[in-house]
Amino acid sequence: MANTSGFGRFFAHLCTTGRCIDRAFPEKALDRIEAAVTAAEQGTSGQIRIGIEASLPAVAAFSGYSARERAIDVFSQLRTWDTEHNNGVLIYLLMADKDVEIVADRGIHRAVGDAAWQKICKQMETRFAKGEFEAGVIEGAQAIGELLRQHYPAQTQGKNELPNRPFVYR
Repeated sequence: MANTSGFGRFFAHLCTTGRCIDRAFPEKALDRIEAAVTAAEQGTSGQIRIGIEASLPAVAAFSGYSARERAIDVFSQLRTWDTEHNNGVLIYLLMADKDVEIVADRGIHRAVGDAAWQKICKQMETRFAKGEFEAGVIEGAQAIGELLRQHYPAQTQGKNELPNRPFVYR
């Protein structure tokens, strides 16, 4: 996780634009991630959402507004909490901070706990440090899919409650 306040973070957020997302996640990569999320949700009633954001507004970045706080906001904005079985999971990427946050609805979080989410975040961040953004997100979605199948196996072929395409904030 990057520094959460100060001038260095302010400039990182000022310089990280939507073009950074376009380089790390071109349209074809977003297509493959969407397919991976669809596959990860097979055999479970759980739902996975991905939110990718280049940077925070300058004032938020300078004042120490954390990636975790923003991830919780995005969880709400994308209605990840609005699933029948309280088993929605958000993978949130804040490019300027090189940070990954996972926010899970209360049902799946109660079953899985913080340690499992942190392990997935660390694995993704390791891939990102190597510039392997697409692979990191796909592996994260697959790992979450395994946890969802373990704790929320599908009784029947359920409906897809949330979009599988990553939501990109520019």
